[in-house]
Amino acid sequence: MFEKILIANRGEIACRVITTARKMGIKTVAVYSDADKDALHAQIADEAVHIGAAPSAESYLVMERIIQACRDTGAQAVHPGYGFLSENAAFCEALEKEGIAFIGPATYAINSMGDKITSKRLAEKAGVNVIPGYTDVVRDADHAVEISAGIGYPVMLKASAGGGGKGMRIAWDEADCRDGFERATNEARSSFGDERVFIEKFIEEPRHIEIQVMADTHGNIIYLGERECSIQRRHQKVIEEAPSPFLDEATRKAMGEQAVQLATAVQYRSAGTVEFIVDANRNFYFLEMNTRLQVEHPVTELITGQDLVEMMIRVAYGEKLPLKQEDVTLTGWAIETRVYAEDPFRNFLPSIGRLVYYEPPAGKNVRVDTGVYEGGEVSMFYDPMIAKLITYGETREAAIDRMCQALDEYYIQGVQHNISFLNALMVHPRFREGRLSTNFIAEEYPDGFNAAHVPQEDPAKSIVVAACVHRGFTDRAAQLSGQMPGHERVVDDDWVVVVGGGEHHINIVPTADGYRAQLEGTTYDVVTDWVMGQPLFKAVLNGESICFQVARQRIWYHLMHRGAKTDAVVMTPLAAALHAKMPEKVPPDLSKFLLSPMPGLLVKMSVKEGDEVKVGQEVAVIEAMKMENVLRAEQDAVVARVASVVGDSLMVDQVLVEFE
Repeated sequence: MFEKILIANRGEIACRVITTARKMGIKTVAVYSDADKDALHAQIADEAVHIGAAPSAESYLVMERIIQACRDTGAQAVHPGYGFLSENAAFCEALEKEGIAFIGPATYAINSMGDKITSKRLAEKAGVNVIPGYTDVVRDADHAVEISAGIGYPVMLKASAGGGGKGMRIAWDEADCRDGFERATNEARSSFGDERVFIEKFIEEPRHIEIQVMADTHGNIIYLGERECSIQRRHQKVIEEAPSPFLDEATRKAMGEQAVQLATAVQYRSAGTVEFIVDANRNFYFLEMNTRLQVEHPVTELITGQDLVEMMIRVAYGEKLPLKQEDVTLTGWAIETRVYAEDPFRNFLPSIGRLVYYEPPAGKNVRVDTGVYEGGEVSMFYDPMIAKLITYGETREAAIDRMCQALDEYYIQGVQHNISFLNALMVHPRFREGRLSTNFIAEEYPDGFNAAHVPQEDPAKSIVVAACVHRGFTDRAAQLSGQMPGHERVVDDDWVVVVGGGEHHINIVPTADGYRAQLEGTTYDVVTDWVMGQPLFKAVLNGESICFQVARQRIWYHLMHRGAKTDAVVMTPLAAALHAKMPEKVPPDLSKFLLSPMPGLLVKMSVKEGDEVKVGQEVAVIEAMKMENVLRAEQDAVVARVASVVGDSLMVDQVLVEFE
């Protein structure tokens, strides 16, 4: 077996590979950029090598520096993870010339499947169902419109070298097609250095279901079931599960066999994923083949009991697969949610900064794959993923319930995150029923995601928890030594909890094992060992286990449970009466300004001083984490001042344009 391997990646996938290598007794080498000098993957590897500046084009995408790191450390093989150079045939060839094993497929498979136009032709030749479309390169926007009219709207414009949702746009008409071609081309050029775009028919009410394949160098190829990845936002997967709640055994077998046919046709080895679009009648069509490990591979590992990274390493060393197709069994259910540094309440804008507090969930049937730690930083240079949270259950319902509990226990402070959104999806009736499609998020949240989409299942729980937490703080304060004799602090049992402008009178007293509260005629017994300052308030409330995230900011308590956020103030009855008489603070009027909604790079300014703009007109384009975001005018106006120029690195709420 290899004695030392290098991981040509960063973040959670680098840590994931290191974990398996360590289990196998293999030493590991990490590579890191300037931005990742203190990153977790660089800390836990046996060795770490600096490979360049923060931008990936100057570090993780520079093949020669990674190969030099192999030479310097004596690494015998390279695991590329996903993204970066994982599907770069030139990198694979360069490693081969150096006598270094590539833990992945051979160059023929990478070249064949890495180009979506070529892969579609090969799939069709191999007897795999394909989507109707134009499989040659689209020359320009006019050509795109001509092709789309021939196929029939809606169509999908896709970067030939694309992946991860970048360089993809849906066009419903000619205007969409022209704009989508420009955006897809720009993103393809920025992300992959290849601006080629092709077009295919967009399948309505589609489900995204993929087959995991594994092949060795001895002619053995198997499939390890499917993963449902239909819950997506902007073509980026948000939730994945295995198996799919939609497939029957016959369809699963047919899809698996076609995936193996394609893998055989391109002489595949290692782990790979064949992705399909499935319509409402279980007709399935080839989408693409990813010649690498997928982000969502843990759900397959949990239901098959196989370590896919270990299998990749053993195959790269020349070993045979440890099992045959008839040995593959699917047991139970697994779900993965992607925890991102983004703000779902501000149109999912990316968030960067330091993780001031970071406490992931743990326990039975919970797995967290992450590359961050408390005190670490989420950088603007890379993908905003904080972690992958995976839960397992004997049934789909059990896996979902365990995910809800784990999300409640996932505590992150310092950057915005999408945990509220993930929990809202978990409790959504349509998701629980398994009625999924890639349009799910767009259909259920057509105007964006907001607090109204995550109503409290029982608002009384938040009121009681806020009162318990406040009682804990006040009881603690009353025990401080050195209080003036005769003026010692006395804690009352009657309080007013102010939530959303409403006042709720509550009586709360400590008990031997927690608190007892009286709220609006109902008694709540709270059994808890919570200690002041702990971010998670875990308790049994009237026989039900609960977990609330608690943060205190001046007089406010910020609570989160099942994705719903509650801001509460706990006051004495006298203070509440005075508070009710205070005038309401009016926020400043910012309607005359276009503000940057996210940190990023200003790549285009479409207006100048004196221009008249109309509602919906493009004003500026910001690139953040390799995605282009178009800012449009929200009302008719005249540009009074352009405050930023192309090339500026923007902060959140930085003024871009001022209107008259």
